[in-house]
Amino acid sequence: MKLTVRRVGNSLGVILPKDALEAWAIGEGDYLELTERGIRPPARGGLSHQALDELKRSIALAVVRGFTPREIRAQMLANLHRWKKQGTWGPAYDEWQSIAQSEDDAVLFSVVPGRDENAVRLRQSMPFVGLLPQEEVRKLHEEAGG
Repeated sequence: MKLTVRRVGNSLGVILPKDALEAWAIGEGDYLELTERGIRPPARGGLSHQALDELKRSIALAVVRGFTPREIRAQMLANLHRWKKQGTWGPAYDEWQSIAQSEDDAVLFSVVPGRDENAVRLRQSMPFVGLLPQEEVRKLHEEAGG
């Protein structure tokens, strides 16, 4: 659908069709989100558990594709060390530390992007954060949000 950009006072704007407003459940005083990909209604209710894990798995896959096992392990160990020092040690971190200290790439690659229950559980506390550029993580979040 094409929208015409029009002058509105000292600004420019678009008029949204009534059908789109109704489909989005948007009315006067509500807001829309503007991204480089377009205008959309705000996310409602957040992501489902399944969608959230798929987002985390997408992040994990991007990490696996972009970094060597050695780089992933180094980031994991650095984050785990910092979190332990800060007193924010979580229950899964002992397992992650064991995986990071292991030299078995098969274990690393079965857990980081894995689909089994253990991988899903461990990904709730991902210690390999910080490897991907923020812009890439933001794009993955946008894609997950619709």
